[in-house]
Amino acid sequence: MTVRAPPQAKGRSMHGYANPLRFQRIADAVLPWVAVALLVLTPIGLYQALVLAPPDYQQGEAARIMYVHVPAAWLATFTYALIAIASVVALVWRHPLAEVAARAAAPVGAAFTAIALVTGSVWGKPMWGTWWVWDARLTSVLILFFLYLGYIALHDAFEDPARGARAASILALVGAVNLPIIKFSVDWWNTLHQPSSILRLDGPTIAPSMLWPLLTMVVVFKLYLVLVLILRMRGQLAQRQIHNLRARGAAGAGV
Repeated sequence: MTVRAPPQAKGRSMHGYANPLRFQRIADAVLPWVAVALLVLTPIGLYQALVLAPPDYQQGEAARIMYVHVPAAWLATFTYALIAIASVVALVWRHPLAEVAARAAAPVGAAFTAIALVTGSVWGKPMWGTWWVWDARLTSVLILFFLYLGYIALHDAFEDPARGARAASILALVGAVNLPIIKFSVDWWNTLHQPSSILRLDGPTIAPSMLWPLLTMVVVFKLYLVLVLILRMRGQLAQRQIHNLRARGAAGAGV
């Protein structure tokens, strides 16, 4: 005979993992390891990308910008997907830390998107002869950047923080439609961007001497995301605690 927990018990179990004190303990345990890994892998990745990796046979030394551009572009979409998932959890299950995580990740994702746009323009000038073209990939990434800015702005657009968080979460879910457009734009439309060279069913087409430095830099960017996300979440939780203490103090003084 199988015994299943009622939905209420499942909800309480999930919210138990969202306890701020438990999050602080997990963050305290994870943060040093992430920081050390980031400090170790960053110089290794940069050395591989700038020294060991050979120049591209067509693009020459200009191709080295991909070791920043590609990880930034990947993390831009990954971070927005993370925000969209956290927004679903916040709206449906009222998970206490989901909205905190989404809000903490938004500025980091916006920074990744800005880096991808700027480095893409710098890369495109010698390769395409222009800083910008309105093709599907570039335009959809620019829309992603504006979605990040809109999400951040909506949080502060209402006097009631709960209304701002709900409006921002809805925008995040609507904007998630843009993610598959970014991913498959090079397949659906004729763009200046080449098709995927790494995530392919028949395997990567990029040479291993260039692939491994690129993957190392992707790991570096992801470690940076985890590090900053933890720090920003801890800061937001501290601000909320201070706000609650001040509100209780003001209420007690008014009695």
